[in-house]
Amino acid sequence: MRINGAKFITSAASEKQFIVPDRPMIAVAGRSNAGKSTLINMLAGQKKLAKTSSAPGRTRLVNYFDFGQFLLADLPGYGYAAVSREEKAKWAKTLDAFFERKEHIAHVFLLSDIRRDPSEDDFTMVEFLNYHMIPFTVIATKSDKLSRMKAKERVRAVANGYGLGEGNVLAVSGMTGDGKDILLKKIEAILETASC
Repeated sequence: MRINGAKFITSAASEKQFIVPDRPMIAVAGRSNAGKSTLINMLAGQKKLAKTSSAPGRTRLVNYFDFGQFLLADLPGYGYAAVSREEKAKWAKTLDAFFERKEHIAHVFLLSDIRRDPSEDDFTMVEFLNYHMIPFTVIATKSDKLSRMKAKERVRAVANGYGLGEGNVLAVSGMTGDGKDILLKKIEAILETASC
């Protein structure tokens, strides 16, 4: 699979602004600063399609991108402590409303920093996705920060932590592009399933 000319479509601050997809849509979820924007840019082969920031909590809206064969929805990061309770509640409401339209979601990529164990919020998200029977894959980001051997160990640990098979956790580096081929194969499989 080749991705060319991916582009930003729109941002949605509320349910009224969510778009109804005309093709399969993959959502990117995860803790604040898990590397969602970096992953989107790596997939697109562009440096600035999704805005990256070293400060967590930048994505406060649902940002939609056109990737040709599929749409991608970048969701607000969760679990960031340095925002007000009202702001957190607003993000949670946006996420709940987004996932309520599960018929519009072909798959969720749940991003998790490969160096860290799953947080309480991560477990809550996995429980939520399982409960609503929304298919997902855990993307263990920032794999370039570890040796290949250590990355393999961490994939095993993350999979065990979530109670998943190792095949449901993909180690990826948005910085080096490591794991991009495996991720593109996964997307191909998602699109095949979605078109059945």
